[in-house]
Amino acid sequence: MSAPNVLVVDDEPDIRELVGEILEDEGYRVSTAENGEQARQALRDSKPDLIFLDIWMPELDGITLLKELSEDKGLPCPVIMMSGHGTVETAVEATRLGAYDFLEKPISLNRLTTTAKRALDAHRMSMENEGLRIKVGDFVEPVGASAVITRLREQVRRIAQHDSWVLMTGQPGSGRETFARYLHHHSARASQPFIVLNASGVTKGGSAFELFGREQDGKVEYGKLEQAAGGTLFLDEIAELEISAQAQLEAALETGEFLRVGGAAPVKLNARVVAATAKELLKLVTENKFREDLFYQLNVVPIKIPSLAERKEDVPMLLQEAVDRFTLVDRLPFREFSFAAQNFLRDYDWPGNIRELRNMVQRVLILGSDEEVSLKEVQTALGQVRAESTDAMPVGISMDQPMKEAREEFEKLYLEHHFSLAEGNVSRMAQAVGIDRANLYKKLRDRGIEIKSR
Repeated sequence: MSAPNVLVVDDEPDIRELVGEILEDEGYRVSTAENGEQARQALRDSKPDLIFLDIWMPELDGITLLKELSEDKGLPCPVIMMSGHGTVETAVEATRLGAYDFLEKPISLNRLTTTAKRALDAHRMSMENEGLRIKVGDFVEPVGASAVITRLREQVRRIAQHDSWVLMTGQPGSGRETFARYLHHHSARASQPFIVLNASGVTKGGSAFELFGREQDGKVEYGKLEQAAGGTLFLDEIAELEISAQAQLEAALETGEFLRVGGAAPVKLNARVVAATAKELLKLVTENKFREDLFYQLNVVPIKIPSLAERKEDVPMLLQEAVDRFTLVDRLPFREFSFAAQNFLRDYDWPGNIRELRNMVQRVLILGSDEEVSLKEVQTALGQVRAESTDAMPVGISMDQPMKEAREEFEKLYLEHHFSLAEGNVSRMAQAVGIDRANLYKKLRDRGIEIKSR
């Protein structure tokens, strides 16, 4: 595994040399820049994991460069400001712009190395937490004690020890991303980022930008491959990737480098690619809908993820895990499934796989009130029987409140339900509920439904 890449920007040669030597002794890879323009070039050459940035430099000072870096999508990595004659106002401004810390010169060796480690650790934890918030239920340890899942976990742990490309196949909702995370967790890349790109959610013509990033008007936007540098890129629904982007990805995997959109200098590929699909790629190859060379590049180590119907004995464990997760993360009330409900769910075919199971659990926890989940509740939640009319609304909304509040409460439950079904994909949800995306974003915000946290 490659060491973190640190960029040191300072117009004083002695400072650059001293800071660089200390960091290299600690095992970091160090590049340096003596002014803002050289720093811009270094950022174009490769994405750093950490930046030490001097405030007072000629022509382009550190605060101006920090402001430039923080525009649009925010800082590409933690930034630690340095100054020999900084003011409180300068430190406050740097913090407002997103700087992780502010070091005064002369910088002690201990302070330098401690701050670097803390900044990298905090950034990694932030990325991991964001990844876990994307979808409730992305467990590091795939749940199940069935023979097929036990063998699959062992297989994935063995594959994780080798840095080859991986192609996962399996039905939607079967746990492909969970196993990709599990593979990453057991690999030498575990301490580095795990980045997800779902090709089916990329706007038409945007695949190359999302994957490789771009250079425009002197600015660099890092794509998912660079965001995953040192770690793993999980490329889900790869069959939906545009043909032109497929060709670029195949070339990147073959040569170990790629070009950003609008860029001229090649960027080194330093991420493991784990691709996944629910489609038969070989069939798409024969139909000229998927590149044959990319298929064979990715299919070095194929992994088949079983459907839930192939491992029904795991249903009770999955139910318990989902209940525990929703009560812990979403603060939903704890409820137990009755024996009759569990027996029914063990025999159910689960066309939507684990995703359908988790959505069902979330639904009964939100809408039910008894301590025990009944057979009729799960049948209703899965559409097996119609909900009966009662004096109260079937979704559990009280009739003893003004119509405006009842309507808002129902709308929030409705949006939460479809947001969960769409796995946080607002474009997909907009199509399902028949609302244009801009209006849907507003409704989600108005009802307090966090979009980014999913």
